[in-house]
Amino acid sequence: MCEANVYIEAHDGMGEILYLENVDVIRPEDGQLFIKNLFGEQKFFDGHIKEISLIKHRIVLARK
Repeated sequence: MCEANVYIEAHDGMGEILYLENVDVIRPEDGQLFIKNLFGEQKFFDGHIKEISLIKHRIVLARK
């Protein structure tokens, strides 16, 4: 499987918060990121991708 967990950088810059598990789609849409997981759960995030680790199956997002 190639899905990843998506985390959001904490407001204080110290750590990360789990946002959505088992994500298989992230795409820019209307100035935001559209995120969808294997179970059909969908979210929009107002920010950008800070880091992607394919080996660790993690994506870290940062707020605008």
